[in-house]
Amino acid sequence: SEHCRHKIFNARWIIDGEEQPHSLFQMIRSTHARNPVGVLSAYRDNAAVIEGALVSHLFADPVSGSYHAPIAALHTLIKVETHNHPTAISPFPGAATGSGGELRDEGATGRGGRPKAGLTGFTVSNLDVPGWQQPWEHSIGRPDRIASALQIMLEGPIGAASFNNEFGRPNIAGYFRTFEQSIPGSVTEARGYHKPVMLAGGLGNILAPDVEKADTPVGSLLIVLGGPAMLIGLGGGAASSVGSGASSADLDFASVQRGNPEVERRAQQVIEACRAIGALTDRPNPILMLHDVGAGGLSNAVPELVDHNQRGGRFELRDIPSAEAGLSPLELWCNEAQERYVLAIDPADRDWFAAVCARERCTWAVLGVLDDSRRLIVSDRLLGGSPVDMPLETLLGKPPQMVRRITRQRVAQPALDLAGITVEEACSRVLRMPAVADKSFLIHIGDRTVGGLVARDQLVGPWQVPVSDVGVTALGFDTFAGEAMALGERSPVAVLDAPASGRLAVGEAITNIAAASITGLAQVRLSANWMAAAGAPGEDERLYDTVAAVSALCRELAIAIPVGKDSLSMQTRWQEPDGSRTVVAPVSLVVSAFAPVDDVRRTLTPQLHREPNTGLWLIDLGAGCDRLGGSTLAQAFVRHGGTPPDADSPAQLAAFFMAVQELNRAGLLLAYHDRSDGGLLVTLCEMAFAGRAGLEVQLAAGTATGVLAELFAEELGAVVQVRDADAGAFTATLMRHGLDAV
Repeated sequence: SEHCRHKIFNARWIIDGEEQPHSLFQMIRSTHARNPVGVLSAYRDNAAVIEGALVSHLFADPVSGSYHAPIAALHTLIKVETHNHPTAISPFPGAATGSGGELRDEGATGRGGRPKAGLTGFTVSNLDVPGWQQPWEHSIGRPDRIASALQIMLEGPIGAASFNNEFGRPNIAGYFRTFEQSIPGSVTEARGYHKPVMLAGGLGNILAPDVEKADTPVGSLLIVLGGPAMLIGLGGGAASSVGSGASSADLDFASVQRGNPEVERRAQQVIEACRAIGALTDRPNPILMLHDVGAGGLSNAVPELVDHNQRGGRFELRDIPSAEAGLSPLELWCNEAQERYVLAIDPADRDWFAAVCARERCTWAVLGVLDDSRRLIVSDRLLGGSPVDMPLETLLGKPPQMVRRITRQRVAQPALDLAGITVEEACSRVLRMPAVADKSFLIHIGDRTVGGLVARDQLVGPWQVPVSDVGVTALGFDTFAGEAMALGERSPVAVLDAPASGRLAVGEAITNIAAASITGLAQVRLSANWMAAAGAPGEDERLYDTVAAVSALCRELAIAIPVGKDSLSMQTRWQEPDGSRTVVAPVSLVVSAFAPVDDVRRTLTPQLHREPNTGLWLIDLGAGCDRLGGSTLAQAFVRHGGTPPDADSPAQLAAFFMAVQELNRAGLLLAYHDRSDGGLLVTLCEMAFAGRAGLEVQLAAGTATGVLAELFAEELGAVVQVRDADAGAFTATLMRHGLDAV
């Protein structure tokens, strides 16, 4: 599976005949090398861990059942996954198991963590709602075996929300975008997301002693915990590593899993009991090591665990709990059944562990024992013999390094033609674009308060308008310290300038998370989720340049990217009677920003305060350029070309973040909203909607084209509300940071 071995991200790159000094993954890792402070675990576990604080953490004593809240170092887990292929084939279970898999990653980090709050995102092709087609929607068609964009958005969000709800995790951030266009003169027939982006992520907590996995001595028991084997999820890793339509229909349908949040919650409760023993007693956490079972099923998870401490092991295939008696050895070993973990414990802890599993009614079994053979032997007492008997080095050793060769192709972009676009029609279309329009239908399906630690969710103010820039949680019930997370992505810009789209994604994540109270930009850490159609004309070049650009920007900002994922088969192929069709997604980077918060009460929102003698100020990081290429306005009128926005000055972006933090701490900002999809007009509208206030706005532009650019350009920046009496202090603070506002 591409997702397991990261073959392209670890490849050698030869561009125009010259070998590049760094792989994609090395460039990403350089951001962590630039600023490793506060990152406790990166690139080596199921989730990254960033430093938290000394706070109380609520546990239920697994012996007495009474609650205790010991004070200890509590750190933050961060992880964001994608589950694109299964969501294209079967949206509800695809999105549900995407959320479930990310939840397991948080729980299966180190010796056990606790998931806390989630985020969800979707990018799909045009919705084409029957009877409500929009002017920008011109269907390209799709293969019968994948779901339509409308099906995905009717069923996928419900799947993700249902899993989070039933597991008991609030979902407090997200995004939704549509994009599908035929590009005149392009070597690619059409751009779009027939293979969607389904993003599932979140944050959790882990105790300091549990951050690192422990040694697994010879004789340790290997246990499978969770749901029984089923004939589902066969070949998921393989099917999702090729473009949609490139594999067989049977493999596509067989690769879809089914979610069972009840089973996953039971398994998490077992993990909680083990964490509690370590926190409340002198006895250590009995879990020595823990992995979730994802792509490849046990055939992937068991070798991962066994190999961690250079061990080997013997395991019995028929000891795997199964709901179907007729599964073949291959099906038993490789199915991606519902909500499972593998873990290692000392034999002395077996009886205690069995009692906890019985109490939680969670299925478990001992599959075998670790030894020092460095071989993986799986026997089958029903059919006899050993279906698997091989050195672990053969299975997990480094494969030959892939080589990617690129010859750069310079493509001149036409100028953006705005002729015939009026402000009135622009407002009407832009406000109907899914990236801009009301997201309530995606938010009300999810619980946003379960757990009692959510300080800021999507809905703002007394009228609960879904315009929040950031999700914020408290670290505990008796502290104002917490964690923040926010998203950034500008994938349509990649059609014109992929590196600019990557830099804008980072910039938007920063301007969003700036609404929370964070002591410094270096405390912000990013998850980078990369999507591309590797091998499609020009896409390898765009991917390489975008990774290089984003890595350079993050190094300059001293921001680490300690976690992420790649999904590099983002194209769909199929046959029509008149020939073949291909839809290629632009290089798509979704950036999720996470940071510790010093005071959750100081989180800014877009809600305008309806008090006299206040003004709205635009802090423009676009230096007045007002570039419209790749904008929502251009998409709404199907206009191609032009120059897109960019994060031109990392120093200005860093200064902006620190200025907003200083202004927030000084109490000079009444409201804050970043400028993003739809531009300044949408920013102002959302602030007005949240505060139920009218606005009087002075524009600088003197021409019709200038007005469109000023209102709809999606340059980085933010609008803030400031009391007239504080205007002097506000502008002085900005000037001290090298910024200005209008």
